[in-house]
Amino acid sequence: MRRLLAVLALWATPIHAQDSAGVFDYYVLSLSWSANWCALEGDARNSPQCDPANDHGWILHGLWPQYERGYPADCQSAMRPPSRSDTAAMADIMGTSGLAWHQWRKHGVCSGLSSDDYYALSREAYARVTRPAVLRDLDRTVTLPASLIEEAFLRDNAELSADQITITCKQGYIQEARICMTRDLEFRDCGADVIRDCSMTDATFTPMR
Repeated sequence: MRRLLAVLALWATPIHAQDSAGVFDYYVLSLSWSANWCALEGDARNSPQCDPANDHGWILHGLWPQYERGYPADCQSAMRPPSRSDTAAMADIMGTSGLAWHQWRKHGVCSGLSSDDYYALSREAYARVTRPAVLRDLDRTVTLPASLIEEAFLRDNAELSADQITITCKQGYIQEARICMTRDLEFRDCGADVIRDCSMTDATFTPMR
């Protein structure tokens, strides 16, 4: 029994009684394909993100502080929360001010940065990744291997390697591209709990409207 407990202790995911702001190892930049999110959830919510006039493609879901295994969330922070104008200013790349607020409250507070600096860093991280233009040229809904989305990102980002990006799926749709970055926003290998590629060969991908 003692040996079993020791083995379990080695393999158990660490539990952090209280995550501390600024204490983490790297970032995960999460990009969400807006049209797929709208098909799954956003249209039913009448989300402004899904207004065709906004012409969203890959939006910034978030910039998430990450441990080598697991991640901090909802950290205690003495930083002033963002104002409505601060979150509204992020809607051009995040889809809605509500998402910008949620990402600050769950993840941004763990960065150790002010909300202004966190949003600025998020915008810089988003700009460092080339979103494949070919995906914006689709004129109809298609099914494809999730691996093709990863290949498109790798082709258009020469410094990015396969161990630094993962593609996720949700309810049969391509969901997100998650890219791992150092605290200085250089590409780096993802932790084992992040690099879990969707293996679907017939994932749905909805075009821009």
